[in-house]
Amino acid sequence: MNTKIRLIITGTTGMVGEGVLHESINNSDVEAILIINRKKSGVTHSKVTEIIHSNFYDMSNIENSLKGYNTCFFCLGVSSIGMSEKEYTKVTYTLTMHVAQTLSRLNQEMKFCYISGAGTNSTEKGRSMWARVKGKTENDLMMLPFSDVYAFRPGFIKPIKGLTKVHNFYKYINWIFPFGRAIYPAGFCRMTELGAAMMYVANHSYGKKVIDGKDIISIAARQV
Repeated sequence: MNTKIRLIITGTTGMVGEGVLHESINNSDVEAILIINRKKSGVTHSKVTEIIHSNFYDMSNIENSLKGYNTCFFCLGVSSIGMSEKEYTKVTYTLTMHVAQTLSRLNQEMKFCYISGAGTNSTEKGRSMWARVKGKTENDLMMLPFSDVYAFRPGFIKPIKGLTKVHNFYKYINWIFPFGRAIYPAGFCRMTELGAAMMYVANHSYGKKVIDGKDIISIAARQV
């Protein structure tokens, strides 16, 4: 990408979105960041503009504010625990596709990076409900008229120290990271590596559209 990155990020009130926002603010290639949330993130920075928007299924009243951006990091997502397939499909597939369809119509030169998850099923079949839904979401995003679409599939993510949206249970399980990384590195990445890998594909092309844990670590090393 020859121009400065003008970036939209969703989901910055969650752990992954907050971490990606942190990495984006600190990247000199990023000129402007628009974050869209249902509630205030508490982040203030000269690069950052925030829109509070309650209904992600209808973006019509904020469309004018979404024009002129060349990258989107879509970090909005929920756990499937306790949800029916219909409910999970609505908040994962339907919501994501509506936002992406809107952005692709307004910004056809945009790169779209979607936070998916390790174990996602690209065949849209199999026993795992969430993996089927994520697989369909990835597949249909790839067909939209963006300049590029990348689906990131991290496993265990080691959070950035000092950020505020980290799940409480990480304080009890972070000790697993060095052992898991040594045994199965593809399943364990750092939040800094995920952010760096996303920044890299925003600036460069990459041969794979589905980016797993091993790719995240490899791409992040190029960004250093």
